[in-house]
Amino acid sequence: MFILVSISVDIKDNRRHIHVFKKGRRHMESVAKIWIESDGAKCIEIAESKLSAKDNKMIVEAIDRNWDYINEQITKTFKGEKTTMKNIEK
Repeated sequence: MFILVSISVDIKDNRRHIHVFKKGRRHMESVAKIWIESDGAKCIEIAESKLSAKDNKMIVEAIDRNWDYINEQITKTFKGEKTTMKNIEK
């Protein structure tokens, strides 16, 4: 299981992105950082990743399908507003 997270302290980064965490046996581990835009336009790119090519592809496709929702949640995070969680299928 993967969890996609936006982190409010990342507001100064030059591009919007999300962090991907993987649930381990006892804790969560950060496994990837994925850019979701460039100059305000949709542009999904892997910034860094410890995942397999198959997992990277699956996550990028899931982000693409849910881009509007994810971008909206990042906006809420940066505004200090309450965000919601959504279960995203493969």
